[in-house]
Amino acid sequence: MTQSATAKADAPAKAAIKDPENTLILTLKDGQVVIELRPDVAPNHVARIKELARKGFYDGIVFHRVIDGFMAQTGDPTGTGMGGSGQNVKAEFNSEKHTRGAVSMARANDPDSADSQFFIVLKDSTFLDNQYTYFGRVISGMEFVDNIKKGAAARNGEVAKPDKIVKLQVAADVKE
Repeated sequence: MTQSATAKADAPAKAAIKDPENTLILTLKDGQVVIELRPDVAPNHVARIKELARKGFYDGIVFHRVIDGFMAQTGDPTGTGMGGSGQNVKAEFNSEKHTRGAVSMARANDPDSADSQFFIVLKDSTFLDNQYTYFGRVISGMEFVDNIKKGAAARNGEVAKPDKIVKLQVAADVKE
């Protein structure tokens, strides 16, 4: 992305931020995505995501599973969907809906197995409600999420040569 394109992508992102301490800036190849965090509904998940973001954990991690019309998943440092940070977070299921733009934690069969992987909902998927911990919502830049390379349906969304997170930061930490 050119410097002028970056500046254009950043302008709407900065305007959308109301609470910098509870907002993430997700930088993708095409622009910035602003994610409003919800510590009121998932305080432990929000705290963990912010802790990992502040350590630079997500920078360079791929979107290993992206299913067109469903969701884009990331947060596994191995890129296989089997890895994480090594610290699980107990489920905080809540009444928020998994509609387009929802950000929620991925997990294994155990409801308390969420770690560092999360997904962004591309199309309303309310069948996920009360089964995965919703912790935020995209408030700006969903068009950049839509541009993330999709995986093969026959391979459950596994992506060959996947797109990466350029950087994930807590907005309060972003320097002008």
